[in-house]
Amino acid sequence: MTRTVAIGMSVAAALLATTVACSSSTDSGGDDLRVVAAFYPLAWMAQQVAGNRTQVETLTKPGAEPHDLELTPQDVATMTEADLVVYLATFQPAVDEAVAREADDRAYDVTPDASLDLTYTPIEEGQEDSAEAGTIDPHFWLDPLRLADVGDAFAARLGDADPENAQAFLDNAATLRTSLEELDVEIATALTSCEQRDLVTSHTAFGYLAQRYDMEQAGITGLVPEEEPSPPELATVSDFVRANGVRTIYYETLVSPAVAETLARETGATTAVLDPLEGLTEESSGGDYIEVMRTNAQTLQRGQGCA
Repeated sequence: MTRTVAIGMSVAAALLATTVACSSSTDSGGDDLRVVAAFYPLAWMAQQVAGNRTQVETLTKPGAEPHDLELTPQDVATMTEADLVVYLATFQPAVDEAVAREADDRAYDVTPDASLDLTYTPIEEGQEDSAEAGTIDPHFWLDPLRLADVGDAFAARLGDADPENAQAFLDNAATLRTSLEELDVEIATALTSCEQRDLVTSHTAFGYLAQRYDMEQAGITGLVPEEEPSPPELATVSDFVRANGVRTIYYETLVSPAVAETLARETGATTAVLDPLEGLTEESSGGDYIEVMRTNAQTLQRGQGCA
């Protein structure tokens, strides 16, 4: 299994998000189902599976931070009225609480089907942070095949809620899986012959991508970063970059590149943007999940010296 090398402190999140447009059904046997998804990758997946038979809404609006989401009374009412709520347990505490109160019998937690098996242990001042040791990495959607597994399971749950259209949902999920498998092959091919397999990122969010495509992630900050690393922490990362011949330091869309640029200047590396796809914005390098993942692959192909 690809390991995640934790370099820096674990701190609170600054994440990106977006909204997936709703679509109305013209061919279902009755009123549209109403599905509420917690944040962008889940909403995108849900819309692909639902097609035009189901309305899909997202709780995390463009520019909001998924991890720190605070629900409005209207958001809670939306969840209460939904036929199905799709969420990732522990990723957004406010959503967890609202599901427990308002939608426990109509909620689909994707965690089991996403098979979360990567953990992260923050290192502070050279010591493991025992309070957060073994924290589960939630960013499964950066592995297309894990997202396909979630799509299959979601189709079954949606079919339980709308038996008349159950086969259509399963068919849509099969189409989604084909698209994601093709994407996986495309990315794997692009990253097969890379000179550099160490992936240095400003945010330790790319563990599942690294695991899928045979890389080793080294994060400057943790799973949910918002503070800058201290000078000693930057020195540790600088040593790692020099020792391993790392040529590119990656930072995220809408996150200040200052730390990555400082590290690059000190080590002779360059910088590039990787998108963790926690949400789409005007700064995103594509109009949907697949387009952004393709751009990520192209960025890695250049930055990691892949043939």
